[in-house]
Amino acid sequence: MTQPPQPPQPPNEPSNTPNQPPQPNTPPAPPAGPPAGGFGAPQDPPPGGFGEPAPPPADPYAKQPSAAPPAPPAGGYGTPQPPPQGGYPTPPAPQPNGYGYPQEPQPPQPGYGYPQGLGGQPGQPGHPGQPGHPGMPQQGYGYPTQPMYGAPQPGAGDGSGGGGKKFSTQMQIILAAAVAVVLIIGAGLIYANTGGDDKDGGNNQASSSGSEGKGGEGKGGEGGEGGGLAGGDEKAPANTKAKVAFQVPEPKVTEVTSVKGSWLTDKAYVKSGVSEVTAYDADKGTKLWTLPLAGEVCAASRHMSKDYKTAIVFEESKATKENKYPSCNQVGVIDLNTGKLLWSKGITAATGGDKEIRFEEVTISGTTVAAAGTRGGAAFKLDNGAELWKPKVGADGCYDTGYAGGEALAVVRKCGSYDSPQLTIQALNPTTGAPLSSYQMPEGVDYASIVSTKPLVVAADVGDTAGDGSSISDFFSIDAATGKLIVRISADADLYAARCGATDVESCQHMAVGNNRLYLPTEEHDGTGEYGKTNEIVAFDLKTGKLLGGRADAGDRYTLVPLRMDGTNIIAYKEPPYDKGGQIVSIDGETFKETLLMENPSDEAVRSAESRFTTDHSEVLYSQGRLFKSRMLISERSGSDLDRKLYLVLAFRAE
Repeated sequence: MTQPPQPPQPPNEPSNTPNQPPQPNTPPAPPAGPPAGGFGAPQDPPPGGFGEPAPPPADPYAKQPSAAPPAPPAGGYGTPQPPPQGGYPTPPAPQPNGYGYPQEPQPPQPGYGYPQGLGGQPGQPGHPGQPGHPGMPQQGYGYPTQPMYGAPQPGAGDGSGGGGKKFSTQMQIILAAAVAVVLIIGAGLIYANTGGDDKDGGNNQASSSGSEGKGGEGKGGEGGEGGGLAGGDEKAPANTKAKVAFQVPEPKVTEVTSVKGSWLTDKAYVKSGVSEVTAYDADKGTKLWTLPLAGEVCAASRHMSKDYKTAIVFEESKATKENKYPSCNQVGVIDLNTGKLLWSKGITAATGGDKEIRFEEVTISGTTVAAAGTRGGAAFKLDNGAELWKPKVGADGCYDTGYAGGEALAVVRKCGSYDSPQLTIQALNPTTGAPLSSYQMPEGVDYASIVSTKPLVVAADVGDTAGDGSSISDFFSIDAATGKLIVRISADADLYAARCGATDVESCQHMAVGNNRLYLPTEEHDGTGEYGKTNEIVAFDLKTGKLLGGRADAGDRYTLVPLRMDGTNIIAYKEPPYDKGGQIVSIDGETFKETLLMENPSDEAVRSAESRFTTDHSEVLYSQGRLFKSRMLISERSGSDLDRKLYLVLAFRAE
């Protein structure tokens, strides 16, 4: 957040095709247009698939009749190792090179989720300081916590599927052992698995955090400190087979454009578009209302109030030749029921001057809207926009870099020089902004992200040791009342696939906090089948730091991606293999027992469309048998995408 704005570069988003057998390096077939009957009509895919199927030579994901997948290339991931009878092996004795396991030298790899070539689909934005390019959010806004939380953040590359690190054979075997028993040394503590298999011996899985209101977090909230609910609100429908409910065409633009923000109310799915916000009937896709805005949406809150109000940051005007990068200086609140912009305003710095400052993040906690940027943070009353505090920049140069909301309000405050910053995590009084407690992060932390405000959990890359672009080497469980560190949990980037935006405070994805636990997915590794990858979700105790017994297994060729908490359960998306549709599952946060809530169509054209919405760069919202996947950035089309029908939103519905 300390870098000067730079012109945006249209990134490319890789195709989301995890666990696909080796295929030629060609882009996926384009999803076809809406089914007959017009935009928004919930219809079954027509015969032959979802729109026109692409010619087989151009579609690396097309299933070839009576042709077995090619064998993995020599020197690739290594031979998959089935778990030995009786469970996973005990890890070898500790070695000097860390974690108790020998390491093989590996060739340089792109950063975690580094965007791969797929023309026409934007990947992650550039530095958050870029004009018009807000940092990637977290996993759902009003979603995963889509999100809501539900949006991507800078540094959260598109690792869905093939975007993650490639492991050596040795590392894969290590990971299999580590799922059951992991030796983690950090902060003077040794975190060891408490052992034990799944209590019910069943298939298991897990999810990530959310935001207020349906679709962001269950009625049980964001997981909180847990223990009060038996399960969650999401129940399996009578028929878990889903169909395409509707699609929203992707607008054509000439520049990389932010369309960040999506929310679910009890009646509508609401999505940011090009300088507008639109509500769609959650079942039919018909437009309910459209709110035009002065400029592009730069940032959107992951949270909603109980009566479906949310906050956004948007540009003061549309781009012109004379002013190509308008400032993101307008904070506003939208009533998602009516489509009314209740208020919007800019604000000048507390130190004087008449130029309205730029904001890069916004959140909601209770009746407070808090926005922040490189000039400090400010807060407003949710209902009327009255100022609660001006941008907080101290005489010593300390300033609020970003806030996290939800059940409580917390901030990352930065002091010191650019080369040697000192970060402090503070729990705040939402009304006054006064610190309730403070915890000073250790040296070597340039940026920090707040995973949860209640309980207070922070993620950071200490000493830039993660090395995979995830921005996470450690998690910090903090007592919000006293500011004392409860426990520091080391999370080896080679083992765990959670991620946060490098500079945005409320930007973490692929993790969930609830039941006094931190739920993390492991990195992909070879499954027990002949082809394909898989992973697990495991849990850390936020009071002791111990890796708890039990795990949620994705199953061969699937990859689990946490979305949010639902009471004491986890809602997770299962990224599918090349020949299946994605799934939504509910995972018991204690036993890890999995319940299937939805399975998407497996016909080729629908799979191709679904795979374009990668979990790192898409907002993913699920509630009550409805799944919505949407873009956060769109860009000018080129090459083979010129004539393709691309989508801003793809919605599924279980019967």
